[in-house]
Amino acid sequence: MKLVNGSHGIDQNLYHLECYPKYRYKMFMKVENKKLREEILEEVAIRHKIKIEELSVISDYIHVVVGIPPTMSVSQAFHLLKGASSRELSKQKPNFRKRYPRGHFQSPGKFYRSVGDADTGTVI
Repeated sequence: MKLVNGSHGIDQNLYHLECYPKYRYKMFMKVENKKLREEILEEVAIRHKIKIEELSVISDYIHVVVGIPPTMSVSQAFHLLKGASSRELSKQKPNFRKRYPRGHFQSPGKFYRSVGDADTGTVI
């Protein structure tokens, strides 16, 4: 975990995020679904300049430690990761739409906390 040099400052915006599929269905028990979700999250993060430090996709939830740009709020980062990854996942796996007919793959709840200089091994 390094400090990031910007044009006008040095920062470290590191957060531990957790999100869950709606109704806590165990959608990621299959290895192929788990792998696809990891790939999609990494693509979305790169697209929005969010740096993933740690990523763990469990059967019914996701842990991720991310570094976000100083101009982005935690809520905005959450919104981008959850929304864009859910949309892409439903495009690539149309059968997921059968379980979530209204298109709401993620639960509206979220958990996040600042990590700072804490060891990421203790967070996940």
